[in-house]
Amino acid sequence: MTAFAFDWLNLLIRWAHLVAGIAWIGTSFYFIALDLSLRRRDDAPAGVTGEAWEVHGGGFYHVQKYAVAPPSLPEHLAWFKWEAYLTWVTGFALLVVQFYFDASAWLIDPGVMALEPWQAIAISVASLAAGWFVYDGLCRSPLGRHTPALTAVVYVLVVAAAWGYTEVFSGRSALVHAGALIGTLMAFNVFAIIIPNQKKVTAALLAGEDPDPRFGDIGKQRSVHNTYLTLPVLVLMVSGHYPMVTGHPHAWLLVALIIAGGGCARHFLVHHEVGTAFRSIAWTLPVMAVALAAAVWLTAPAAPGPSRAGAEGVSDTEVLEITRTHCASCHSERPTNPAFPVAPKNMVLATVDDLRRYAGLIELQTVQNRVMPLGNMTGMTDGERSRLGAWLAAQSR
Repeated sequence: MTAFAFDWLNLLIRWAHLVAGIAWIGTSFYFIALDLSLRRRDDAPAGVTGEAWEVHGGGFYHVQKYAVAPPSLPEHLAWFKWEAYLTWVTGFALLVVQFYFDASAWLIDPGVMALEPWQAIAISVASLAAGWFVYDGLCRSPLGRHTPALTAVVYVLVVAAAWGYTEVFSGRSALVHAGALIGTLMAFNVFAIIIPNQKKVTAALLAGEDPDPRFGDIGKQRSVHNTYLTLPVLVLMVSGHYPMVTGHPHAWLLVALIIAGGGCARHFLVHHEVGTAFRSIAWTLPVMAVALAAAVWLTAPAAPGPSRAGAEGVSDTEVLEITRTHCASCHSERPTNPAFPVAPKNMVLATVDDLRRYAGLIELQTVQNRVMPLGNMTGMTDGERSRLGAWLAAQSR
């Protein structure tokens, strides 16, 4: 497949993933907000536990929720499932196209762990499957009846997985895999728990039987899990564009902060939207502030170390040779790396003036965060990074 065709395939799958994800997130946000906005009424019909009046698009809506199900099913019943299914399917397809097709460049970093492409792909797939079975087992266990304890254990599980990914994969793919794991938990909550339980309730009604209320309780539990994981997974899935995150030596700590801060942000937004008293949700604001401050502090650029600060006499010729060895396969007028028909970001690094022009990006991605060269396929050494950093620092003086 040519790089041109590959880029189009990547773009189309990414577009489909965004469309499906927006639809799924929208329904998830709406139904959680709807559930929290329900109000009880003394003269409500039998089985109705709450109702809500809403206005949107020039019209008014009257929504009622039954404890388990209405006495009889209406002729038309809307199911919300394909948004979740398609989000996961397109997301996994994007994982294949972006990371599996060229695993040596995108998935593997020899400086982290030397793997064959098939080994890295097998670890990726197996970890996503194992994560679901462990999570689902926890929810089904007696621990699942104790929300605070379950929340803490699942939080530790995801952060531990993120740490594991940083010990195996390249920085960019490690955090995306943490997001893919969370997305897998969310999608399979819908596919394996929520929808099957709703089908069981529907089947009982059609058979003239009383549905088991336990099915509704379990479905709601998993739906709530999904809505609190939504904001963290969005950050993780776009993290590959930000080397200060993916290139951090302890990126798993950033995942921990993202989940904590994102979960609190979702709690604040959904409760504020339905009119919960501010004093009841104000505690989320300092938690978010601390998480953000800690993330900024962790990712702040470090001062030049002794080896770099003392590196003197780095000539233009030496820096150009480093660039030709480690950068030119991608960042040239005619890249030799088959993954790039043109230089990424149109950055051509062929002359000293080019290096000065893009000094900030080179400093950030190659010297500080070490995410370039891609997958370190050219084997750039720490010494070369220090020499390059010293030359860049000299240009700014």
